[in-house]
Amino acid sequence: MTETTTSPDRPTLLLIDGHSMAFRAFFALPVEKFSTTTGQHTNAVYGFTSMLINLLKQERPTHIAVAFDLDKPTFRDSQYDAYKAGRNATPNEFKGQVELITRVLTAMNIRTVTAAGFEADDVIATLATQGEDANFDVLVVTGDRDAFQLVDDAVTVLYPRKGVTDLPRMDAAAVEEKYFVPPNRYPDLAALVGETADNLPGVPGVGPKTAAKWITQYDGLDGVLAHAPEIKGKVGDSLRAHLDDVRRNRQLNRLVTDVELPVGLDHLGISAPDREAVDELFDALEIRTLQPRLFELFGEQEEPPAADEIVAPDPTTPSTAAELTAWFAAAPGQVALVPLVDGGDCTTLVLVAEPAGADAAGAAEAEPAADGGDTGQAAEAVAARVDLTALDADAEAVLAGWLGDRDAPKVVHDLKTVYKLLRGGRGLVLDGAVDDPSLSGYLLQPDRRSYELADLAQHHLRISIAGTDAAGTQTELDLTGDQEQTRVATAARNGVVLLRLSRYLTDELAARGSADLMTRLELPLAKILGDMELAGIAADTAHLTGLTDDFGAAIDAAQREAFAVIGKEINLGSPKQLQAVIFDELELPRTKKIKTGYTTDADAITDLIARTDGHPFLVALLAYRDASKLRQTVEGLVKSVADDGRIHTTYVQNIAATGRLSSMNPNLQNIPIRTDEGRRIREVFVVGDGYRTLLTADYSQIEMRIMAHLSGDEALIEAFRNGEDLHRFVGSHVFGVAPADVTPAMRSKVKAMSYGLAYGLSSFGLSKQLAIGVDEARTLMGDYFSRFGAVRDYLRGIVETARKDGYTSTIEGRRRYLPDLSSDNRQLREMAERAALNAPIQGSAADIIKKAMLGVDRAITAAGLSSRMLLQVHDELVLEVAAGEEEALTALVQEQMAGAADLTVPLEVQVGLGRSWHEAAH
Repeated sequence: MTETTTSPDRPTLLLIDGHSMAFRAFFALPVEKFSTTTGQHTNAVYGFTSMLINLLKQERPTHIAVAFDLDKPTFRDSQYDAYKAGRNATPNEFKGQVELITRVLTAMNIRTVTAAGFEADDVIATLATQGEDANFDVLVVTGDRDAFQLVDDAVTVLYPRKGVTDLPRMDAAAVEEKYFVPPNRYPDLAALVGETADNLPGVPGVGPKTAAKWITQYDGLDGVLAHAPEIKGKVGDSLRAHLDDVRRNRQLNRLVTDVELPVGLDHLGISAPDREAVDELFDALEIRTLQPRLFELFGEQEEPPAADEIVAPDPTTPSTAAELTAWFAAAPGQVALVPLVDGGDCTTLVLVAEPAGADAAGAAEAEPAADGGDTGQAAEAVAARVDLTALDADAEAVLAGWLGDRDAPKVVHDLKTVYKLLRGGRGLVLDGAVDDPSLSGYLLQPDRRSYELADLAQHHLRISIAGTDAAGTQTELDLTGDQEQTRVATAARNGVVLLRLSRYLTDELAARGSADLMTRLELPLAKILGDMELAGIAADTAHLTGLTDDFGAAIDAAQREAFAVIGKEINLGSPKQLQAVIFDELELPRTKKIKTGYTTDADAITDLIARTDGHPFLVALLAYRDASKLRQTVEGLVKSVADDGRIHTTYVQNIAATGRLSSMNPNLQNIPIRTDEGRRIREVFVVGDGYRTLLTADYSQIEMRIMAHLSGDEALIEAFRNGEDLHRFVGSHVFGVAPADVTPAMRSKVKAMSYGLAYGLSSFGLSKQLAIGVDEARTLMGDYFSRFGAVRDYLRGIVETARKDGYTSTIEGRRRYLPDLSSDNRQLREMAERAALNAPIQGSAADIIKKAMLGVDRAITAAGLSSRMLLQVHDELVLEVAAGEEEALTALVQEQMAGAADLTVPLEVQVGLGRSWHEAAH
């Protein structure tokens, strides 16, 4: 955008054509790179919002409005049936994004304006006229050329030249230079030339230059029409043959400037965004990178950051046993623990204690005397800097005793990381954590993308703390002197913020009935996960090398087969080259149309293979992709083997909104389970030195057992209680045959359907999964529900209950909030409904396996066993068994896992032993 030309002495009204600019934003950004984890496309939302922030920064308007078209006929449709006919269908990926843009605007406190029977252009024309009459400078942002008729000394159009970032100013001179007529006569020119976008055909053979010459010569369109008989040549004949079209065009392209609107200029003043609404919405849409840019614009309108008001106490430096003992004894209430990390090692702990109810300056209300009077003394916040590298044995013993004291309440952000830093690096055991805001914030808002201290403090307390990591302080910095003091002071201030944030979140959890989930499940689990990550699992590096070579050979073989079919070599990883071969040279059926041609993604290729009876090139291409993916997985494992010969995955408790744990660096949850290649990869994970064998234990059909429990369906409950093959049992009921007559194909269909129902699978989705017709899938689901009516009633009821309550809940009370259940947008609403269907079942399964892990850990400790838990993958646990403990551990694990939940059906646990993860399978 060019430099602003508005007057600093006059107010500026910024008017934006919402649909026009949203559509341009949609095509400006690649749709495949902008979507949420729930599948909602957001490229138009991101592009529009980014453009809007740029406009606010560049133009500094005092007033703003965004006009939208309504999905209803306008007066122009009634005058011309073919108005705007012939436009391409709206891309599916664009649907729903306009509603999201309006929600963004609402969060930003920007008015959206519509008018029944009129277009956004008319709304803009009316507001522009009002602004000009009130002595405003008016800026109109639109991709519709009809707006040029509004341009004059007070009104300028910002017309996009490319995307939504290049918005050159079209003032009167620019319009006349481009179209050879002044702005007020642009509609005359458009009436003669026509407007393809509106399906308004012009006079054949008449272009802008001819039309402009006539308009200038005859003083406007009325003069042109009056002198039409005099105009010679073929263009004259053409004009006379289309006079009615010209008159109609001029009538339709005239913008209405006196629409009755629900708002006036006094409603359009710029105000600061609603921070909480912006935080929640931008987080849900996963466009958080725009937040700093947005809030930076309103710095002068906001109150000073609350962090500046927090005066953290100057830390003391206790270093002896006596000094540490005295500090711990005097510290009021809970203590925030903030680590300082250098070179990957925790070298310093900053401890902060502040009495509940402290004000912004760090002081508390005066404590009453024992007799009820006022002592006049206020409990003060205190802080300590403990240099772990300088403690002698006695001092370290005091610190270790306090850290390990479960009755000494501590608040720790990212508990698992801090636990590992202390235990793995210093041999110090951390216990007594009463809150971890990264987890309590997650329980309150499981769909947030970030639970770092800075984000949570900003969102919940409106406190700004920049430059911190998950644990609340800067890390990996080589700071000395004054810089080190600054780092300690920052950590102390963050400790105060941490305590206040913890008090807020703890109160919120209690109000929502989720406190037990925090204290009895997530907090103790964090330490167990920390121990599992520190332990890791042994890797057979020789087998890993062999797999790398084998999958590399498979890639080469698949390439040779593909090249032999087409008679040349290409890059099988290039979509452009694949499109040329598959659709142009081989002339295979077209797939879904995308921006760059036709898709060659995995689903499309699999579908093409079925449609072409296994075309050899496509089969080889799929084999190449499968082998490449497997080699990539193995190469990731090779890089993950640590110096101790073990692979240490990282578990994350606060990513999956359903409560399931996530595995990363490396992700052990994406290793195929049921394929031969996946089993070969699991052979890499082996028992380590000093242990006898691995033990694996997992739940059998836990989602279906939860479904039976929650729905109360007597038939399913009976099947589980009798120990029957569930899918054979269901198949016999659905297909009306004896259990022994259920074929493998029947069993496969009901298995896919049973699990699909728990995850909100539609009849269309089931048809795709089973490669059957939609009608057959619909009939299959209908037969299922007719036999298992309680399941049908449960699934219907859970969505309606969630719509009424605003959230779903697991057996343990874990909530997932789904505001889009009441959305007017069908796409958003259906995604929320699918989430409502699977959250209670998947979330309950997650809670149960977590409870089982806690139970197994407690039982191992109580029994004095040396065996240990290593991995949790989906519904499976992997343990390393010490010599002589196989029998005791097997019984212990089965007992704890089976007793992790009290359901109306038994929890069946399958256990296996073996040298490798694969051999221990069952």
